[in-house]
Amino acid sequence: MKGRSEPGQTAKRQSSKPVRTAKLQHSEPSMTAKSQRGEPDLTTKSRHSEPARAANRRRAITLAITALALIASGISFVMMLSRIPNMHIIFYLVLGVSILVVTFLALWALGAHEKSKRLAKVLRRCLLICLSVGLSGFLILQGLIISSARTEDAEVDALIVLGAGLRNSSPSMILRTRLNAAIRYLEAQDDIPVIVSGGLGRGETITEAEAMFRYLSSRGVDESLIWKEETSTSTRENLAFSLALMEENGLDLENATVAIVSNEFHLYRAKLIAGKAGVEAVGVAAQTPGANLRALYFFREAFALANEVLL
Repeated sequence: MKGRSEPGQTAKRQSSKPVRTAKLQHSEPSMTAKSQRGEPDLTTKSRHSEPARAANRRRAITLAITALALIASGISFVMMLSRIPNMHIIFYLVLGVSILVVTFLALWALGAHEKSKRLAKVLRRCLLICLSVGLSGFLILQGLIISSARTEDAEVDALIVLGAGLRNSSPSMILRTRLNAAIRYLEAQDDIPVIVSGGLGRGETITEAEAMFRYLSSRGVDESLIWKEETSTSTRENLAFSLALMEENGLDLENATVAIVSNEFHLYRAKLIAGKAGVEAVGVAAQTPGANLRALYFFREAFALANEVLL
């Protein structure tokens, strides 16, 4: 009849449903089955790629800042070669900061790799220890420098003015402060010899001693009391050659007291060198003009003093 279905047809329809379900189950294996067979899991792949992206970002930042540091160091080096006043201090400051920053960034980039994390951590700790020791030493040296940054009252047998460069055959700004300090100091002293110490610098046509002689004599200092030491090229030579000149002119160095005229930041090292030569010395401080310039010279002097103490 029309309303009935054949028993065979009903059985066929019922049996076809599980067959289709089974086909679908076999055609779409689960994510677990994929991972078991070694097929790529997108979630796992994303997790593993995140550290790689972080490492690439750190590497890119490190390279970019390293490039900027090289450019800054290069520019300051060219400016130093152009003999811009005090540019050598800025160059060494820029170079030192650049090396420190790039080193920290390199360790930061190294720590992004799982295999190198422990090594980067150890190196960072070593670097921080070295920086702590270096900073402590720097502060101690600055304390010593500041302790001598003043004029001392004493009866002296001679005055030594240390050279500090020329500009177009005339004393540089720093050297003028030393010469003016010497003139003021001589007003309270009775006819003591003044040793002006400084040789011929690069690009100069007269010695620093000759330029200082002209400056002092034009301002009323007795020419017969101005002794020129014209061969030195460093603070150590300034003092060694000046003391030899004093001895040649009959001064007894063992019983003499010498006043050393220099800028305030320089006096501790100058007196240290004189003490090594066996001479008692006091300082006459010339004030360095400008707070920024003074800070730069005090900063640099700590390294010069460390070099004098250690070498």
